[in-house]
Amino acid sequence: MRNGAKTEAPRILIACDSIPYANALARFLDPDGYDIERCHDMKGVLRVVAARRKRNPFNVIVLDLDLSKDDSQSSGNIDLVSFIRRQQPEAQVILLFDVSRIERAIEGIRSGAYFYLPKNGQPSDVALVVGKALRKMNTEAALNEYEQGAFEVIVGGTPAMKRVIELITKVAPTDSTVLLVGESGTGKEVFAHAVHRLSARRDRPFIAINCAALPETLLESEIFGHMKGAFTGADADKRGLFEEADGGSIFLDEVGDMSLLTQAKLLRVLQNGEIRPVGSSVVKRVDVRVIAATNRDLVEAVQSSRFREDLYFRLNVIQIRIPPLRERLDALPALLNHFITRFNARFGKHIHSVDEPTQGMLRSYAYPGNVRELESIIAHAVIMCDGDILTVRDLPDGVRLGSSPRLALPNYASGHPQGMLESEHTLTLNELEGQAIRSTLNRVEGNQTEAAKKLGISRSTLWRKMKEYGITATP
Repeated sequence: MRNGAKTEAPRILIACDSIPYANALARFLDPDGYDIERCHDMKGVLRVVAARRKRNPFNVIVLDLDLSKDDSQSSGNIDLVSFIRRQQPEAQVILLFDVSRIERAIEGIRSGAYFYLPKNGQPSDVALVVGKALRKMNTEAALNEYEQGAFEVIVGGTPAMKRVIELITKVAPTDSTVLLVGESGTGKEVFAHAVHRLSARRDRPFIAINCAALPETLLESEIFGHMKGAFTGADADKRGLFEEADGGSIFLDEVGDMSLLTQAKLLRVLQNGEIRPVGSSVVKRVDVRVIAATNRDLVEAVQSSRFREDLYFRLNVIQIRIPPLRERLDALPALLNHFITRFNARFGKHIHSVDEPTQGMLRSYAYPGNVRELESIIAHAVIMCDGDILTVRDLPDGVRLGSSPRLALPNYASGHPQGMLESEHTLTLNELEGQAIRSTLNRVEGNQTEAAKKLGISRSTLWRKMKEYGITATP
């Protein structure tokens, strides 16, 4: 290893029918300190890949698509790519192909290979791609570690959350639809992303859309796409999110707010894997896993004819209830640290802890807005804090008084939601920021220089934000 490093050498498999070329490539890669193994026929690849599936799996596999000379078995080489992806899904597969058979290399990419190069090209070109593949793996490993940390922060260790993790672990490797239910703000998108990351689709797109955020006509266009001239403003063809997510997963948040017309089109995707863009008579096929979420009682919606029964059964193959924050308060300390660190960086603060009275108040609060509300609370507190320790006086009035800006929520405590008032509202971070600026200006009697100092921002930034939020203050 170079520079005396003790890290484990990357493991490379060179599977090529040309022994001289495989040896030349191995000699070229050897100075980089790689652990290299070679084989020269399909049986050898099958044997060594299966043998090292669990013990020292390969990081990169350079695969010659001409290992089988029989053209009638050419599909077997593509099956070989799929076999490698199943046996060693973390390995990056680099294909070597005959220039007259490029379609086989393209098919191999569709089967999950990382890159392809002309066979018998310069070993230096292959070595360059091997290096890029290893850097891609390192980047993904760091990303996975970060995502796992964020996932652990939001989860906690209660029995209810352990059950959620168990269900996600079991269902993720399948292509089954998943329905996440629970109150707003519980972090359903985080769990949906966990399902995707633990599946064989993890290298393909994960696309999320909030079905309640768009009117019916725009939602249908966003999901399924549209043709030029399909409606006013449709100046060009547009690919829908199902096409963008082809091969991956799509997360339909607040699916209970979808119109009956759009529900019918979604049912067609689940049944046949087919979409039809708005204004088109052509049906397109897509391969997309659907993960849906709702804070509404879909059973009641079916009974009142607001949600299709057949779609409900298609979505509800595996239902996972995400408990509200008040049922997993063991996660509160980690969440506090997570949000304080984030908002320290955003607002230029240096808060390192929360005092005991504040911790007690936060533990006793009901969090009707769940993790999303906690995030807003900590954003407010960090902005208002003048020192390096959060205190009770930094918390929003609603928390100190035991109330909340949210008007109503469904009762999922028993696993059977009882409905929700339509007039619900949780303050956004921008609304909280505006409130914090107004409150600070009031405390310093309109002195903008002093307010900027207390908020930890420059005088020009304060002026810009006051203009943005329509805030006026007298000096």
